[in-house]
Amino acid sequence: MGERPALQTRDYVSGGASQTAVKILVVGHFAVGKTTFIGSISEIEPLSTEETMTRAGQDVDDLKGVRGKTTTTVAMDFGRLTISDRVVLYLFGTPGQVRFVQMWEDMARGALGALVLVDPERLADSFAVIDLIEQYGLDYAIAVNTFDGNPERAEESLREALDLLDDTPVVTCDARDERSSAAALTTLVSYLLARVG
Repeated sequence: MGERPALQTRDYVSGGASQTAVKILVVGHFAVGKTTFIGSISEIEPLSTEETMTRAGQDVDDLKGVRGKTTTTVAMDFGRLTISDRVVLYLFGTPGQVRFVQMWEDMARGALGALVLVDPERLADSFAVIDLIEQYGLDYAIAVNTFDGNPERAEESLREALDLLDDTPVVTCDARDERSSAAALTTLVSYLLARVG
């Protein structure tokens, strides 16, 4: 995959300020809330490639355990979040279906890290996602997306089920809520800064 990107100051024209641009992937399995997450937190109108799901896709996209899903991402989601005068996050949301995995490698190039969204009721669906992120050599944090009516899971049981290293951050978030999404991203960025510092 090449060298790990480092946080360096690059000059971008943004009101004359010198800013560091940080590419972050927002990944997860199908129907875990990636598009919702980016939409809740982006300071710009997010780019979304959502398309209506069709009958033809019913045999391809597994909707077991998914309620009310009528659209799906067919390319990517994109958003931006300024977290300080000097740091701007560019958020790239990947499609969750296996048939789109080929584009993940291209999207991973230049990324500093990834936020892996997880559905606590479909943990097994996250295994392949975590394997890919580790294969690309990206540091990551886990954000357990809360869904209405789902019981809360203990962090230790989640860590064990996902086979995480001790220092991998695990947070709970509600992808629909701006503050909750911001807290998840803050956890990831703090972790990444500690790793490159």
